[in-house]
Amino acid sequence: MREFSDEDIQKIAGTYHKWRNPDGDYEDEPGFCKSAPIERVKELDFVLTPGRYVGLPDEEDDFDFEERFTTLKAEFEEQLKEEVELNKAILENLTKIEINHGEKE
Repeated sequence: MREFSDEDIQKIAGTYHKWRNPDGDYEDEPGFCKSAPIERVKELDFVLTPGRYVGLPDEEDDFDFEERFTTLKAEFEEQLKEEVELNKAILENLTKIEINHGEKE
């Protein structure tokens, strides 16, 4: 749930008025607004979920896939090594457990 600020309300209202005014300077804004023709709405079975129309905002993404992948791969390899050590410790501890087969003490 989101509470709109006065700025949010002004942006929404201003966009609506630009869209309604044939001489307005309305422009689609990815992630915010899209003027879709009824044919497009029909193609999507009249489902009005906004994301189907507006998409995601155009953001500059400084995400470096190669760097992130390399980091995640290294972390995973370390976790695999740790898993081997933990499994050894568990097996060692299991061998230390004595079980009395049905004998009462």
